[in-house]
This record gives sequence, C-alpha cells and structure tokens, in this order.
Amino acid sequence: MTPTQIADALVTASARTLDRGRLLLNAPLAPYTTFRIGGPADVLFEAHTADELATAITAAKQAGIPWFVLGLGANVLIGDRGIRGLVIRNTAATHTISPEGKLWTESGAVIQDLVLDTVRAGWSGLEHYIGIPSTVGGALWQNLHFLSPAPERERTMFIAEVFERCEILAEEGDRRVVDAEYIQFGYDDTVFHHRRDVVLSATFQLTKADPARLHQILQENLSWRGSRHPWLQVHPSAGSIFKKIEGVGAGRLIDQCGLKGYRVGDAQISHIHANILVNLGHATAADVRALVSHAQAAVKERFGYELQPEVGFIGEF
Repeated sequence: MTPTQIADALVTASARTLDRGRLLLNAPLAPYTTFRIGGPADVLFEAHTADELATAITAAKQAGIPWFVLGLGANVLIGDRGIRGLVIRNTAATHTISPEGKLWTESGAVIQDLVLDTVRAGWSGLEHYIGIPSTVGGALWQNLHFLSPAPERERTMFIAEVFERCEILAEEGDRRVVDAEYIQFGYDDTVFHHRRDVVLSATFQLTKADPARLHQILQENLSWRGSRHPWLQVHPSAGSIFKKIEGVGAGRLIDQCGLKGYRVGDAQISHIHANILVNLGHATAADVRALVSHAQAAVKERFGYELQPEVGFIGEF
C-alpha cells in the first residue's frame, strides 16, 4: 500500500474518527528520536490523548496495517529506510496528583515533567529518574531504573517500586486495568517485551517528603549522571547500546578494547562512556549498525563475551 492508501484505510477503519488532516505522509522520524537518526514513516499520527492512541492502534489492526508506538524515541535506532505502515507518536500527557499522593498520568507524559511537578508538590518516588529521557509508557516498558540515592549509590531504584496499576490496550483489542503481577517487572524486562499490549495510562503511589530534600536529590542525580553520560543536546544518542553484563560491565569491556572514540562515519563510541554511541552530526543507522558489529567482534575476540544490544532496531535498514 502507498502512504496515501494507508491513510485512507485508517480513516475508513476508524469510522472517520481519525482526522485525515492529522495523518502525515512520508514523515521523517529522526527529529523524534534522541539519536536524531531514522528514515520516514509511511504515515505518522500524533496521539494527544490516551483515547486517540487506542483509536489509532485499533484502526490499524482493523485495516491490517503494521503499527508502531513511539514515545521520546530514547531507546531505539530507526532504520535509514524508515518504518512501513503507521507510526503513532504518543504525546498524551494529562496527569493529576491526588491529596493522598496518587499520581495518575497518561502514558505519553515525559518522566522529567512528572519529576518536576511531583517534587514541587512535595511528593517522593520519581526524583531518582531526573535526566533520563522517557515517557511513562517507555518507563513501564523497561522498568526504568537508576543507581540512587546519593552519595553511596549502592541500590538500583526501579519505577516498579511506586507503580500501582495501569490501563492497557491489550493485544486482544480490549482495554483493561492491570497490576504489577500482570506486568512481571524484571531488569529491563516486562510483559510488554513479550506481548503487544500498549499502556494508555498509569497510577503511581508517591510518599510525602520535604521539597528541599527532593531538590537536593535532583541536583545530585543530574550532576552524577552528567559526569558519566554525554549531553544529548550536543551528542545525540540512544543511551546504553548493550545490555548489562552482571559483574563485568559492557562499557568496561569495550573500553579495555581501546575503542573509546572509535567511529564509523559520524557514529562514534563516546569518549565519556564506552557503552554509549553518539551521533556527531550526520550519522546514519548503517553507521551505527557497523559500529555495533565492530564493538561486538572486538569484545568477543578479546574476552569471549557476546554483547547483546539493549536498544531496539526498528524499521527497515
């Protein structure tokens, strides 16, 4: 199907509830990823509410059109040839905080915005994740985590610890509310890795805390993170490129191979953190894939470890 045919089919399948004027054809996706890399979507739709998100997915299913939900694009590499079918950019961000500290939020809300809002109101639970680019949907998908609190940083804090429940559009097509038992939170793993369920909204239980102390934690976390990770606004990246190897560290292995600063085209292994690949300006997905393969081969030859990518390779390369 051509992009025009896809758009027409979506409008028909949604009984015209999808506005044809909001379906963008051959839309570049690079601006919507933290890597600033990626070809076009056949059709791009920006969902402003959880209901619009559910409507778009349901229409795509009914029309037999492939679909993909994009949040902040922080943990993905989109192929140079782009994504066929429908890409739904989730910007549904309405959220409220109850007097009892229950944060209800749509899944397209940006975690950093929620951190700032909850800290100002004196609610603790999300402050550990300041500076991590993610929407709520992405945070639940990967069980967002960070070493905290300062100064010891002896414990990994998981967003599962404050999660209460969420509404999903299930793979079967129905909307339902599920709890942590259903989601099966693990390290960089949840049920969403194994089923095509989509989070529409979520509820977190926060605890009352001193805003001054919370602001101190924000500053400590931003400083600690900033000293170890390249600044996205200067050197776009997708975060850690390889999965954690317990007790060893993928970045440490790459560093010991002497690969910090190694580049293919405009893709480079960061001088600051060897498990982060950065875009120096005009990197392509092909550059990144070649760099990933080079790092994997070097580590395998020298240490015998198989590096597994943590980022999702999405679309056509």
